[in-house]
Amino acid sequence: MALLVRCRVFSQAFRGQTAALDGACPLVGVLHRSAGCSRRYSSDAKAGEELSVRYLDGDDSGIVVFGMNRPKAKNAISMNLVKLLSDAVESVKKNNKVRSVILCSKVPGVFCAGADLKERAKMHQSEVGPFVAKARALITELGNLPMPTIAAIDGAALGGGLELSLACDIRIAGGTQRLPRTIGVSLAKELIFAARVIDGSEAKALGLANHAVEQNKSGDAAYLRALDLAREFNPQGPIAVRMAKLAINQGIEVRLHVEVNYIVIPTKDRLEGLAAFREKRPPRFKGE
Repeated sequence: MALLVRCRVFSQAFRGQTAALDGACPLVGVLHRSAGCSRRYSSDAKAGEELSVRYLDGDDSGIVVFGMNRPKAKNAISMNLVKLLSDAVESVKKNNKVRSVILCSKVPGVFCAGADLKERAKMHQSEVGPFVAKARALITELGNLPMPTIAAIDGAALGGGLELSLACDIRIAGGTQRLPRTIGVSLAKELIFAARVIDGSEAKALGLANHAVEQNKSGDAAYLRALDLAREFNPQGPIAVRMAKLAINQGIEVRLHVEVNYIVIPTKDRLEGLAAFREKRPPRFKGE
């Protein structure tokens, strides 16, 4: 498994500068590449469905999985995929029952091939600006989701594909505006300028990936690790988790700290936590 960082920035990805997996000079992360892998998710995406949105149930209730599914285009970011992802993000944003979101690929061997250059070539010039604006808004909205988000990168990620993963809170095994925020400006410049190739272990050491996992025969090792993490998050108080994410994202300031406390203190979850402590039992948080 390897990560290759090259010289194009995210905004250029939507101007036709990034190509598919074999394109020239993209920003690309290649992780766990195994073209012959199959998927073992609990349900397969329907034929022609470019994005599946699955609300898990049972013990996994509260976990939502966004599965990109454009096999012929290697999940390249098209106008339709941007709309579908934006709608999916909007649908979970205010849903208090959602405790975590996993972004993954349903296509073996690839996470996202960046901009859809075939579609881009057919765009009228007047369409480019609005498309770029919508794509950027999607990245921002994904990053601003109140619940934890996990990118399960079980294959190659180029340009906007890396940006999608970097907008998530956590990356498993695996862009460029957000790259400096993740690993620091100086190191980001070095990786991009040198088109550096790094493996999953080094990506983890640099802080680019939270976990580097060995790929399995099914090609879904990152997804399975992401699901394990989401299951760790599930029992925690969802309101407290959301407020913690807000505080971390905005910087822990006194005013924000006070506001967050005022939000958390009157909740039923807080009272449930106190009761569980007194009664020496696991808490049963409901997000209320």
